[in-house]
Amino acid sequence: MKVGIVCPYTWNVPGGVQQHIGDLAEAMIALGHEVSVITPADDDARLPPYVVSAGRAVPVPYNGSVARLAFGFLSAGRVRRWINEGGFDVLHVHEPAAPSLGLLACWAADGPIVGTFHASFVKSRALSAMSPILATALEKITGRIAVSEAARTSLVDHLGGDAVLIPNGVATERYAMAEPLPGWPGRVPPAGAAPRDRGDGGALGFLGRMDEPRKGLDVLLRAFEILGRRRPGLRLLLAGPGDAGDVASRVSPELRDRVVILGMVSEADKVRAYHSVDVFVAPNLGGESFGIVLVEAMSAGAPILASDIEAFDRVLLGGRAGALFPAGDHEALAAAAGELLDDPARRKQLSAEARAAVRAYDWSSVARDVLRVYETVTDAGMGVVESGLGA
Repeated sequence: MKVGIVCPYTWNVPGGVQQHIGDLAEAMIALGHEVSVITPADDDARLPPYVVSAGRAVPVPYNGSVARLAFGFLSAGRVRRWINEGGFDVLHVHEPAAPSLGLLACWAADGPIVGTFHASFVKSRALSAMSPILATALEKITGRIAVSEAARTSLVDHLGGDAVLIPNGVATERYAMAEPLPGWPGRVPPAGAAPRDRGDGGALGFLGRMDEPRKGLDVLLRAFEILGRRRPGLRLLLAGPGDAGDVASRVSPELRDRVVILGMVSEADKVRAYHSVDVFVAPNLGGESFGIVLVEAMSAGAPILASDIEAFDRVLLGGRAGALFPAGDHEALAAAAGELLDDPARRKQLSAEARAAVRAYDWSSVARDVLRVYETVTDAGMGVVESGLGA
């Protein structure tokens, strides 16, 4: 099967949707299918061989964040040409309601189209005003996927229609084993040694956009102010896009040397970071429909402490596969993190539960579920995907 996949967000800045699309493409290729991905990207960006650029992205406020999207005549022309030259059996558009390539692709294409909805959002005046425009694109989608119950609810309530629920996937084996980063002891004690009771020390970790308020880094930093004074050896490892100087300035001078800010990291170092901390913290405030960072950490066997937003509660099985604390409550975060640092048996239990629970999200299962949706829409006899707007 020839599959064309449309990514709405720039490939130059890592994100959950981009990771999902890249992993899906590679899983489909491994199953013997031919895949091409079109995405916003700088023309000189280093892209995988199956990815093509639709032009540079621009930052646009979207769904409580700043998304880097592409929407204009240049991008529309490249999308139309890619469709015409692709001869795709199915077109898979991600976030088709976002003002980016997915919307352009839906307008341009005729034939079997699958849409995947990732985001959870509330209806706004802007969304209401755009509804008639969106309808002209969304009505072309013949198969709909939601990555979470929250994303499905948003689709049903605000855009209409329904979707099959297929969660984000993760290449669990990629995260299962890794050496810790240099200078970090990791979670596994030497052979024959008892699990460490970290007492006054230990390491907490965070991975996400440091400059995006809804990721909750400020909540974690305030909790570290409490814990760091009680535990002289405690360190905090931060990774992700953002201004390291700005983050450091929000930490008290006496604690600053115990906060290590990696900034953007490679995929390999991201995996190593999960294996470098005693507790991985996801302090997000909301706006998450799933939480790919959680399933990555679960695949690594990291003991997780997360805010109790609905999406995280579902992924962590109500607290069985990771501890939960009230979203936005830095004192509760500090208390829960301290309890986990002092309880190696509890951390070991959470790690085991996480590794078991994350099997449901492995790409070996998820890709086949997506393939079944492809087969359903292609069996409808609509032919190959073609541009309805001419060459």
